[in-house]
Amino acid sequence: MSTSSATLNPAGGPTTAGKYLTGVLDHESYGIAVLKVREIIRLQKITTVPRMPGFVKGVINLRGRVIPVVDLRVKFGLQAEFTERTCIVVVQVRLSAERTVQMGLIVDAVEEVVNLTSAEIEPTPDFGAKIDTTYLLGMAKVKGQVKTLLDIDRVVAPEQMQALTRAA
Repeated sequence: MSTSSATLNPAGGPTTAGKYLTGVLDHESYGIAVLKVREIIRLQKITTVPRMPGFVKGVINLRGRVIPVVDLRVKFGLQAEFTERTCIVVVQVRLSAERTVQMGLIVDAVEEVVNLTSAEIEPTPDFGAKIDTTYLLGMAKVKGQVKTLLDIDRVVAPEQMQALTRAA
C-alpha cells in the first residue's frame, strides 16, 4: 500500500479525487482527505515536550490516549495567532506500511467537507528544484478559490514523526 492517499484511476495514473476536510491556515485554505480525519476538537491544554522542533506544540490527553500535536501554521512558516475558531484536527498518519498513529494538527478554523473530482484538481506546480513539494497532493479549484491539498502522511517527515510518537 502506498504512503500517499492518492489512488489509481482507470488510466493507471494517480488521482486525488474524493472528499476533503478544508481548513484555514493564515487566511489560506488547505484540504486533508476525510478518510485520514478522525475528529475535530476544541483547542485544549497542550503539555509541552522538551527538545521538540518549534512546530511541535507537545501532547494532549485524548480520552486516555496521549497524542502529539503539531501546529501546521508554524510548520509552514505562517502567522500563528490563536482565536476562538482555532481547533485541533485529529488525523491518522501512516508512519510505515505497518504502523499508523493519531496526531493532532492545529488549524485556524475548519471550513467544510468538499467532494472534489479529478477535473477540479491540478497537479502541484513546479516551484524549482530547491523547494520540496512532496507533501502536496495537488491544488483544487473550488468556488473560484484555490485550496492546497495536503498529503498528511508526508507533512511531517517520517523521522520527526517517529520521535514524536516515542515522546508521546
